[in-house]
Amino acid sequence: MIEIEFSDDWRRAHPGASIGLLEISGVAPIDDTDLLSAEKRLLEKSIRAAYHGKSRQDVLSHPVLAAYEKYYRKFEKTYHVQMQLESIAFKEKPFPTVTPLVDINFLAELQTLVLTAGHDVAKLQGPLTIDISRADDCIRQMNGTLRPMRIGDMIMKDASGVSCSIIYGQDNRSPIRKETTHVLYVAYAPPQVSSESVAEQLTRIQDLLGSLSSGHRIERMEVRTAES
Repeated sequence: MIEIEFSDDWRRAHPGASIGLLEISGVAPIDDTDLLSAEKRLLEKSIRAAYHGKSRQDVLSHPVLAAYEKYYRKFEKTYHVQMQLESIAFKEKPFPTVTPLVDINFLAELQTLVLTAGHDVAKLQGPLTIDISRADDCIRQMNGTLRPMRIGDMIMKDASGVSCSIIYGQDNRSPIRKETTHVLYVAYAPPQVSSESVAEQLTRIQDLLGSLSSGHRIERMEVRTAES
């Protein structure tokens, strides 16, 4: 189990915010994805039915999306899970396919709307720290771009630097790959998102993986909230 620390700066800067951690080892390759494809089609149908005839403003009336919209607005950005939801609901775009461990996370995100990153633990250099971004922080994004960080964002970093940021997403060192067998899912929630919603996100990921694979081990499943 990889060591994870929480900085006092994170607690002070984001009182009431929550971090969900789900670490799973011994994950076998998932070859049969028919069930996963069926789950995607069901979710697409459900989303389109739920938002039929509704507007973008109706989407933002959801309390979880409203909380993320408020957080992202401070950085002049738009919540990417909201954009994914709208693309399925209003543009009838299909659910994306990456790898099963990534797709499981996307499925759960679109059900709970709680932002969650997935990392290959073998690519992380512990200990990890949940922290806030500072003026000299940068992240090498998944497309290879070196991006200076906005000050005050919630981040996770390891010995090599920033591994993930709410605003700029994951680095290009540690994302889940096809060969990943030890995964860490990290859910990031601003103060207005309940810890129960974060816990539900972790449970949904765990349940989806359990329906597709067996023999893996849950190393850690917890939600930490920054005390006011």
